[in-house]
Amino acid sequence: MPATPSPSPGPRTVDRALAVLDAVADADRPVAAKTLARKLGCALSTVYHVTGPLLARGYLVRTAEGYAPGPRVPVLHRSHQRHHGLGAGTGELLGRLRRTTGAEAYHTAYRDGLITVVDTTAPVTDATHPFTPGPEDRAHATAHGKALLAALPRPLRRRYLAEHGMARFTERTITSAERFEAEAARVRGQGFAVSVGEADLAYTCLAVALPERGDGIVHALSVSLPTADFVRRQGELRAALARAVPEFPALPES
Repeated sequence: MPATPSPSPGPRTVDRALAVLDAVADADRPVAAKTLARKLGCALSTVYHVTGPLLARGYLVRTAEGYAPGPRVPVLHRSHQRHHGLGAGTGELLGRLRRTTGAEAYHTAYRDGLITVVDTTAPVTDATHPFTPGPEDRAHATAHGKALLAALPRPLRRRYLAEHGMARFTERTITSAERFEAEAARVRGQGFAVSVGEADLAYTCLAVALPERGDGIVHALSVSLPTADFVRRQGELRAALARAVPEFPALPES
């Protein structure tokens, strides 16, 4: 399993409970209590203390092999989608895009200064895949991040880059705010964004921002594939994304 992230500010029990959820979510099979204790660097009794409320509230279930995600987890996912003005139709659209292109497909959104990978067709158990649901901390180096940031007014874009930084992930990563402004202008001019090995040398992604829907959220659709396959398939992928844009679900009725 991935290394345990650094503790976050706040009550230690809460942080450990979140670390347990992360460990179970990242695993491809149930996780034993002893494994969790070793990963968290705590006593076995602490694991039982922390997992008790998570079991009671349905965030975890206990099987013969260990702990697994509980029935409350998909409820949270649906709530997350609802707060982004989405419904089941978005997942269906990503599935069609995946079948059409053979590339993993994503829905990403900018809201209130944050960029999030909302949904993806990539298997959650694929630890090698570079783009997973959750906060996107490499937006300046990804096609979906470029598409979203290019759609923002310049002050919001510059504020985002200043607050989140522009870390270098590969030799191709743009790390200058001025260079990124030129890239954003290019994205707006051509109507799509491309990241060729900027976040991960092995992957290239292509993205389009969606028309404003009046919900205060900027949305993008994207696909990713091995960089070696991108050159010969670029036109095909752009056409598939262009066809998918008008199929993006409208705001659900309140």
